[in-house]
Amino acid sequence: MAELKVLTTGEAAKYCGVNFRTVIRWIERGQLEAYKLPGRGDHRIRVEDFVAFLRNNGMPVPAELGTGNRRVLVIEEQPEMASAIRRVLTQAGYEVDIAADAFSAGMGLGGAKPAVVTLNFRMPGLNAYQVLDSIRSRSEFANTRVLVMADEQDPQLGNLLEQGADAVLAKPFAYNELEAKVRLLLDD
Repeated sequence: MAELKVLTTGEAAKYCGVNFRTVIRWIERGQLEAYKLPGRGDHRIRVEDFVAFLRNNGMPVPAELGTGNRRVLVIEEQPEMASAIRRVLTQAGYEVDIAADAFSAGMGLGGAKPAVVTLNFRMPGLNAYQVLDSIRSRSEFANTRVLVMADEQDPQLGNLLEQGADAVLAKPFAYNELEAKVRLLLDD
């Protein structure tokens, strides 16, 4: 059984540079998810929830709290493009899985639990908005970042961030741009 990593309110406060009572207020207001220990009622914060809180509020994530998950799911139907993306990200130290259709994408999301998903916006047989909605509606993917790749002339390019994408990469793109976007999404 995997060890559950948790923080006390004092530890969370040190990371944020605030008083522990501020952290308790965040918890009481529902801004930071936590649970209470039986008996004394002290709060404990799962590291994953704390990292999500930091990211949602634009705060830096300390390196020691990084999720350690460097898995990327590439949803791309063109084998040449998928292979090139895999090569670039693998050389950068990421573990890469490829999904060439909707079924494989669903299986990859559920099985691999990727930290980042790269999604071809105009992939035949796959509605990118439904994929975004599915990822954003499930709590197990709360920390999963989504990078949507779309043609720079696509009229819906600006809409994607409002629909749940964490970042957008306009095609055509240089591979170092792709690596930089993924690194930024993971706070590496």
